[in-house]
Amino acid sequence: MSSIISHPFIPMALTAAFPPGTVSSDVALLGVLCSIVPDLDVIGFLFGIRYADRLGHRGLTHSVFFAISLSALLAFFFFQDGDGSRAAILLFLFLSTLSHPLLDAMTDGGLGVAFFAPFDHKRYFLPWRPIAVPPIGIGAFFSARGWQVMKSELRWIWLPSIAMFLIAHMLRW
Repeated sequence: MSSIISHPFIPMALTAAFPPGTVSSDVALLGVLCSIVPDLDVIGFLFGIRYADRLGHRGLTHSVFFAISLSALLAFFFFQDGDGSRAAILLFLFLSTLSHPLLDAMTDGGLGVAFFAPFDHKRYFLPWRPIAVPPIGIGAFFSARGWQVMKSELRWIWLPSIAMFLIAHMLRW
């Protein structure tokens, strides 16, 4: 997985790609949370769910189905459609959620991502995997390996996200 620090960069960059006024600060915050939520599957380890299980890490919560379901629930239960912006909010939340498994599928470690769960539980990686997988645990994260991961995420997530945000803003002007 990419680190919890890097996943929010994608929804923050996406805010600039939507029409002004569509993505409020509340929607942006929800997008950030949606970009992190798929990793709540690690709680399963406490209950004996193994990494490779259907509900294991990078399983169902990393699927397109999960991204659509979570986004639809949030958009329809928490936002009014008075100005037709609910569809844009749904799209923003979907892209924010889906960014998580896409980044995870670009890492150089793990078992892959179950993009098509619950219909197909096969795990996939993207053909291009430049992002270093972070070590597990806070202590390990603040190590030489953790520093290598942060440099990788800076290069492949942070800088492209910042560039996308700035380009989208310049195009608006």
